This record gives sequence, structure tokens and C-alpha cells, in this order.
Amino acid sequence: MKSLWSDTDAANFNGDLAMRVYTSQLLGANPELVLHGGGNTSVKISEEDFFGDPVDVLYVKGSGWDLGTIEAEGFAPVRMNALLKMAALEELSDPVMVAQQRAAMLNPSAPNPSIEAILHAVIPQKFVDHTHANAVVALTNHKNGEQTIREVYGDRVLIVPYVMPGFDLSKQVAKQLSEIDPTSIDGLILMNHGIFTFHDDAKKSYELMIELVTMAEEHLASQTGAYSAPTAAAEENLEELALIRRKVGGLKGSPVYAKIDQSPEAVGFSSRPDVADLATRGPLTPDHTIRTKRIPAVIGESIEESIAGFAADYEAYFQEYNKGETMLSADPKWVVWPGKGVISFGSTEKEAGIIQDIITHTWKTIQISEAAFEGGWKPLPASDLFEIEYWELEQAKLRKGGAAPIHQGKVAVVTGSAAGIGYACAESLAEQGAKVIGIDLSPEIEEQMAKINGIGIVANLTDDEKVIETIASVVRDFGGIDILVSNAGIFTAGAYLDQLEQSNWDKSFAVNLTSHQKLLKHTIPYLKKGLGEPSIVLVGSRNVNAPGAGAASYSCAKAGLTQLCRVAALELAPEGVRCNIIHPDAVFDTKLWTPENLQRSAERYNMTVEQYKTRNLLKTEIKSKDIGNMVAAMASPLFGKTTGAQIPVDGGNDRVI
Repeated sequence: MKSLWSDTDAANFNGDLAMRVYTSQLLGANPELVLHGGGNTSVKISEEDFFGDPVDVLYVKGSGWDLGTIEAEGFAPVRMNALLKMAALEELSDPVMVAQQRAAMLNPSAPNPSIEAILHAVIPQKFVDHTHANAVVALTNHKNGEQTIREVYGDRVLIVPYVMPGFDLSKQVAKQLSEIDPTSIDGLILMNHGIFTFHDDAKKSYELMIELVTMAEEHLASQTGAYSAPTAAAEENLEELALIRRKVGGLKGSPVYAKIDQSPEAVGFSSRPDVADLATRGPLTPDHTIRTKRIPAVIGESIEESIAGFAADYEAYFQEYNKGETMLSADPKWVVWPGKGVISFGSTEKEAGIIQDIITHTWKTIQISEAAFEGGWKPLPASDLFEIEYWELEQAKLRKGGAAPIHQGKVAVVTGSAAGIGYACAESLAEQGAKVIGIDLSPEIEEQMAKINGIGIVANLTDDEKVIETIASVVRDFGGIDILVSNAGIFTAGAYLDQLEQSNWDKSFAVNLTSHQKLLKHTIPYLKKGLGEPSIVLVGSRNVNAPGAGAASYSCAKAGLTQLCRVAALELAPEGVRCNIIHPDAVFDTKLWTPENLQRSAERYNMTVEQYKTRNLLKTEIKSKDIGNMVAAMASPLFGKTTGAQIPVDGGNDRVI
């Protein structure tokens, strides 16, 4: 492991707190040390309080901050005397500890101090660094872990047996430090948990961390010799991936994104003959259970039985160890799929990514430990892991954030979404939490979807191979499809029937009808396995119910699309998939309607532009966003009892009514 310290960069950080920020960011930049909020750091500073009185303060990482991006405001300033008084108590409950730490802060607007603030306080050195370094955890998580630590580090570290983090751990460390000269050691090794280093110099404390972790890495390498993790090619089955996601989301009770790792290394791990045993022994460090649960599900011959079996085992685990807690949902946070890879799940794309990062480090590290030590990988027992998973302080962090958006966790495909109605549909769905994949002929689709944190794909929907490839990529990236908005269309030039070019008719039907049929054909297998009441919304036209002369090719194609919707509703209702169609009219805020076009059309009816834009029964202007909001509503539980319906969005049209 290499030090990232730079004298040039360090010169830009002036003062102890600024230096604390710098070295914290260095630690956070290495995922082999900390992942997504893991680890914590501190610095002890003497300064003046509001009244000008001198006070010793511990600036410790605040809850919710990530070491990789932490700034000065991410550190909570806590009075040292209060922390040391708490350390001297015989007992202290977690809620009281949190309350007293907050009461002892100099800045009431700062984040809550780390739950290990008292531990940082009892270590006398100025700078304290704590990580969950993979290599160090690998040394501790086997049957002779303590002996191995002594072999590697000798008297340079104090070995602390596993104790529940928080007050109990602080008391244990304080006791052990009181029995030695604290300045005679370079760090602490917390069995099954992680490592602390400390020094009165920020650079030295950081580089001690790098040095001690490097020693762990070198010892592992000496034990494994020429060992290399297995690799294999994935056997892809996207419909089964969608089924796994559906079963996991069903247990959770809300939609989830599924991120599958099909790298040769992940597939190699999943293909190990002992993977069902190795993957289910436990996590790298107990902190991970908050996000990943204790173990993954492992898929056997039957997907349904494997996921159901995980749920039953999880309930039994809860019943065995709970002391009055309320059971969390019994869904796995990750799944090992033999021969196909490793899948992580999250209610948001970010959460799924965080879990994937954690479990990737997990399955890589446990294989090294398994190869390095007699008896192999041996994490903490289930009883200890349960305490962390159901620890009130950590659960409270995950409950923050309020109600989820209505479409959170859903995957939505919207065609013809580079502009106009299609973009408005994509935008409304994204605003309500969906991950939107927009498909359009226009290269602008990529830039447009980026505006809403979506993905834009350039594709011609009349090209079967491209459609199949595009849909497969969506499922591969997110695990399935829950919402389809089939909007792509063109308005072919008007002509009376006796003057209508055959190419005009053929083109309209190819784009306005047949392309939708092809899209349905290739997405329905995944929609059947969708989450959150999977839904199809087709975009028709007022012309279906109120056609105009000279628009046969467009009107007839849209009428065919309406009939296609009705048939799809009949066929898919038994599968729980809804299919509805909306009929917009007079949507003028699109690229089709330039100011010149609007003026000409208004003059044809002897109207002003404003009168022309509101020539409906409600005398209201219909905008693209109105259509987008209606589509998002129709894909939501609000229309959960509706299928096969035709919904006009036209302000009221007397010809339709």
C-alpha cells in the first residue's frame, strides 16, 4: 500500500484541523481502507470557546460524512473533559451517550459526533486514525487471528478483543491503555473490526496506517504464495436476473435496483464449489451488516426456493437473537448466483452501488483469507453480528430521509424522449424517483437524459436487433423493467386518400404502430417480472376519436395503436401488468410548433395565437409537462386499478366527448 502524502498538497492545509481534513481525505481515497462512511478520524485542539475561555476540544468525524470528501465542517467539536468524564462512568446507554456528546459540542449546528468519539478521546495522541482495512481484517478473521497479529506486529500494537462499538469498546480500550505506556505503541488492532493508528503529527499517524496495513498485505502474500483468485466467464440469463430482482423486491415490499457483477473475478467466485459455505460465513467487519445483512442469498436449482429459503432463514436468525426488536424486511442485500456473478440490491441507484462496493471487497478478501490460513475465513458469530445489524444508533441513520418518491427503485424506458412530450414524460418519472432510460433517433437523447440523471440511447425502434440489444442493456444494468412509455412517433404529411403516397402510409404505420408492437414484444418478458405494479403507457392521439380529413396515415396508425393497447391489456392483466393509452391534443410547446407555424394556424381560424392554444372546452393550454405528469400518474398506484383505458389530455374536445 502506497502513501498518498504530498508535501506540495499538504502545504495548502494550514493548522491542525486543516491537516486533519487532508489526511482524512487521503485515507478515504483508498477503498482498501474505508468504504462509504466507514472509519473515523480525530484531532485534539486547544482553543477558546465563545466566552474566550480556553478549552480542550476533540474534533471527530461527524456522523453521515465520508472520509474521502470530508471538509472541516464535517468534524464535530466536542469538549474533551465531557468525553473523559463519560469514559470514567461504569455504564452509559447508547441514547444517553449520543445526547451527552451532542450537549458537549461547541458548535450546536455541527453533525453528531462519531459513536467512537469517547474512544478517540481516551487515546492521548493528538491525531487518531481508524479504518477497516481489508488486509488487517483478513489477519484477524480466522481461528488463530490473535496469534497472527502478534507475529506480524509484535509489541507495536495493542490487541483489543472484539467488543461492541460505542461505550463498551471505549471502556475496553481505556482499560487496556491504562495498563501500558500509550506512547510505546503505534496502534490498536480491534479483532474482527479494524485498526487505529495515532501520533502527535498528522503525517506520521497517516503513514503509520499505511505502514501497518502494508505489513498485513505482505504477510497475506507470504501465506498465499502464488495463489490467484479463480476467474470464469458468465453464463448470462437476463430473464432469470429479472426474476431474482422481482423476488427480492417482493420480500422488501418496494422496488429495488439490481446491479450484477459479471466480471471474470466475480463469476469465478460465484463458481467456486464451496461458495455456498464461504459466502455465508459472515462479513468482513460487523459494521457492514447495517447495509449488507449478515450473509447473502445463494441461488440453487430454483430461484424461487432459494430466495424464499433465505427469507425463512433470516426470520429464524431474528427469532433466535432478538430481544424485542422489530424484524427488518427479510430480503437479501446481495445474492451469489453460481456461474453468473454477484448481484447487489438497493432502493436507490446509489445504495445499490454502495452495497456492490462493499461486497466486492468482501468476496475478494475472504478468498485471500481462506487461502492464507489453516481453517480459513472465520468472522464473528451470528449473535455478535445481530447486535450490530439491529443497533439502534446505526438503524436510526438509515431511517433518515422521509417518505420515498412514488417511483423510487423503478426502471422506466421512455421512447422518443429527446424532446417534447417524450422528454416531459421522462422528466416527470425521474422527478418521482424512477431511473429513466430514454431511447430516440436523435443524438441529443444522451445529453437530454443526463439532465435528469437518466441514460440516453440512440436507436431506431424499427430495427429489431437494436431494440433487443437496447432492452438487454437496460436489464443488464438495472435488473429489469417496470415502466414502459411507448411514445416514439411521427406526423406524416397530410393528404387525401386519393392523393396519398403509399410510402407516406407505410412510414406512418412502421413508426406509429409496428415499432410499438416490436417494442412490446421485447419488453413484455421483463415487464411480467417487473416491480411496483408494472405498467405500459402508450401515447396515442386525439385523432383516434376525432379524426380529421387528410390525416389517414397518422390517424389510422394511432387507431391501430389504441387497439394494440386494448389487446395488450387483455393479455397482460393475468400477469399483473397494466396497459393504458393517453390521447393528447394541441400540445404546442414542442419543436414541431414554431412561432411561425402557430401564427399561421391561428390565422386560419381567425384567432389570436393565445385563443388558438386554448381552443378547448376548458379554455386552457395543454403543455408537454401536463402529458408527462399524466403518464407518471398512470404508471403509479393512483391508476393501479385501471387497464385498457383511453385517457384524453386535451382540455375537453366536443368532438371527442
